[in-house]
Amino acid sequence: MLILPGSNALSAFRSQRLLRQLQAAVPVVAAVQARFDHFIDASAPLTEDDIARLSALLTYGEPAAHTLYQGAIEEFSVIPRLGTISPWASKATDIAHNCGMAHIRRIERGVAYTIVLKSGILGSNFGGARKLADADAAAVAALLHDRMTETVLRNADDAARLFTELKAKPLAAIDLLGAGRDALVRANTELGLALSIDEIDYLHAAFTRAQRNPTDVELMMFAQANSEHCRHKIFNADWVIDGVRQERSLFQMIKNTHERQPRARWLRTVTIHRSWKGRRSRVFIRAAKNRNMRRPPS
Repeated sequence: MLILPGSNALSAFRSQRLLRQLQAAVPVVAAVQARFDHFIDASAPLTEDDIARLSALLTYGEPAAHTLYQGAIEEFSVIPRLGTISPWASKATDIAHNCGMAHIRRIERGVAYTIVLKSGILGSNFGGARKLADADAAAVAALLHDRMTETVLRNADDAARLFTELKAKPLAAIDLLGAGRDALVRANTELGLALSIDEIDYLHAAFTRAQRNPTDVELMMFAQANSEHCRHKIFNADWVIDGVRQERSLFQMIKNTHERQPRARWLRTVTIHRSWKGRRSRVFIRAAKNRNMRRPPS
């Protein structure tokens, strides 16, 4: 695996916001910086020409700052969740193939975070933190990644695990009937499902009625479906402002615009597909035979 460092991964605003969050959780944090890292897996050894072309392809954005830090530092590498292929990787790998590098199996991207700890008295290490305690390191890691889609490593070289072929795990059942609601709470944490309390209660009631235990696949699919389509569920919920229930839900408020002006535009919404009614226009199209541009007949 080849690692190519990339550009700055945090804007000034995002860096300041993240620093405030880190300092609230771990006060010994003094500064934070982040850059993109690119992990390249190839089926054959990469030549100098390959590396030069990859470096050119992966040079984008604002250059990462090279800072000499005062005080101890801790490094965290955030990568796509092990066992998954990120959408970014799919597109980046396609581009590499189109650039004549068919032996590139995959290009993944992560973020390398450098956490600077406060120095001691008069800028020395005396009295300053030299290393994060395990609990503090866990708190920092939690703020740096989305546990549903990402994994945190302490060594970037361990990102080679991204390209390990994982054996399919056997289907596992969550012992809801035996352990009750607590089994779902544990599964929510262990599987990184990010289920809300309402969703846990719903699943508990549904599988209790069915008198069977849910599988880990069922819970993962439920969590993913709600994550992708939560706007339909939430926008159709009751809309309460200052304790007063409103006449329309958020979705009904959106539809109300069309109902009041049905002739002004036509809108159809099915999941994420939208169509708008416009006016007639003439366009140029390419002729099939000679590829010349021509205007279509009126």
